[in-house]
Amino acid sequence: MFGDGVYEVWRVVNGRLFEPERHLARLERGLRELRIDARDVANGDEIDRIAERLLTEDGLLEGEATLYLEVTRGAAPRTHQFPPAGTMPTVYAMANRFAPPEELRARGGAAITVPDIRWLRCDIKTIQLLPNVFAKEAAAERGAIEALMVRDGVVTEGSHANVLAVFGDVIRTHPLDHLILPGITRAVVIEIARELDIRVDETAFTEEELRRADEIFLAGTTSDVMPIVRVNDRPVGAGVPGPVTKRLFDAFRAHIDRSCAAVHTSP
Repeated sequence: MFGDGVYEVWRVVNGRLFEPERHLARLERGLRELRIDARDVANGDEIDRIAERLLTEDGLLEGEATLYLEVTRGAAPRTHQFPPAGTMPTVYAMANRFAPPEELRARGGAAITVPDIRWLRCDIKTIQLLPNVFAKEAAAERGAIEALMVRDGVVTEGSHANVLAVFGDVIRTHPLDHLILPGITRAVVIEIARELDIRVDETAFTEEELRRADEIFLAGTTSDVMPIVRVNDRPVGAGVPGPVTKRLFDAFRAHIDRSCAAVHTSP
């Protein structure tokens, strides 16, 4: 009732969870920050068991899927303070078939900018996403796939993904702090970029600077590396997916394929 919980979404390929340890670490950190004791239900062994059961029963051991896990503070009388000590957290999980948006990636998507009106702990992946919902709806109403949040003139992140921009030969993105979610895909993409000798500068850029970017792309669990070719109806660079974004996506896709072997073993 109060958005008092956290969630996590894993990408699944051929029954294998992608970057399971990083997602688990983020989930555990969010639970600690919200002071929810879910050690008995939100640990690696239990999540593996849940994933294997859902993926098997839903027929998702081949191809691509997502695993969604949500942990809330638990069932208790409706009050604004925490429920009594010992209240068991509520855990909800589901698995769904997933089709990567390759046609959209090939042509690139559009985005808009919106004021970032969220609270000041965006580093926690909470289920209280109403501002994100309004931002994404504003984007949809303008035929865009994403809304880029702007706080005090600075671009923070998207409604459902991190945002990175290419300026010359440098990738820039907002640093990890309380204003953005520490995205798993963001972290992997930054590592890949540095392996490819592409300079990454974790320094925030302004909305004004965004207009001068050569390339813009999203990084997220269901976005992978998604080029943005228009922002507020203005073309980004040449108005088509750029070479840095394409190179990073190819390397990222190869990383997924290596991490999630084609032959299934238990998640």
